[in-house]
Amino acid sequence: MVDMSVRIAGVEFPNPVIAASGTYGNGECYTDLYPISKLGGISCKGMTIEPKLGNPPPRIAETYSGILNSVGLQNIGVHGFIDYYLPTLKEEGNVIIANVAGATVDDYIAAAEALDASSVDMIELNISCPNVKAGGATWGVTPEGASEVTRAVRNATSKPLIVKLTPNVTDITMIAKAVEAEGADAISLINTLLGMRIDIKTRRPILKNNMGGLSGPAVFPVAVRMVHQCYKAVNIPIIGMGGISTWEDAIEMMLAGACAVQIGTAIFSDPYSPLKVIDGIAEYMEKNDIKSLSEIVGQCQDW
Repeated sequence: MVDMSVRIAGVEFPNPVIAASGTYGNGECYTDLYPISKLGGISCKGMTIEPKLGNPPPRIAETYSGILNSVGLQNIGVHGFIDYYLPTLKEEGNVIIANVAGATVDDYIAAAEALDASSVDMIELNISCPNVKAGGATWGVTPEGASEVTRAVRNATSKPLIVKLTPNVTDITMIAKAVEAEGADAISLINTLLGMRIDIKTRRPILKNNMGGLSGPAVFPVAVRMVHQCYKAVNIPIIGMGGISTWEDAIEMMLAGACAVQIGTAIFSDPYSPLKVIDGIAEYMEKNDIKSLSEIVGQCQDW
């Protein structure tokens, strides 16, 4: 029997496959397909302290090997999540990760304090949001911005804290070290890469917001590279994501340094993809006599 369980910041996951924030909603669309308790965990739809309508459409655009999205964090707010979605999710028995976003430090603090009093298992801090006091630059593009918001949230909650890193930076390891120093219990990466498509007939961007986040298989090599770099730079656990579609991708990400993975865009084309990845990992472990996933995490050796 192989042991597929993983422990991150004291939280036990039955397996390493987590549904990524934004692509799985809060699990409500998938309960008719399979018991969502089969997943290792769910990173819930990104939420803000107040309800948010998101960006005007069009806000999704297809591209080669992926999609661009500019949904704009449409959500019912932290308190709506706690009252409406969380009780049902806890009944399913999943590890529940609350993904939190904000435009100001006070937004993040208020959301973290509300969730601290709830039954969520972990908080995942989305620092890819525009910092309104910094002229719209995202929190996560500088060590200073990442440090500030991580420190504030760390002081506002006793929940295990994951910080989700943006790839739109020069040196991802600087950001990873900065959030580790401010008390992050783990990091997850990568969030989407900034991209754009133009309609050649109208000569306007396809997305109403002009630019959006690129996800899907196209970003996978970038994600593997950044996870590998961060694995060598920090001492906290890493959750890898970005274009993972198959169990082979998941194993590759673990070899790069991830102890668990999140699957996102692949779910749109195949809702069963997380389960296929779980089964594939188990079969790989059995065939290669791997008793625990810790045996392969970070085992990629540079030339």
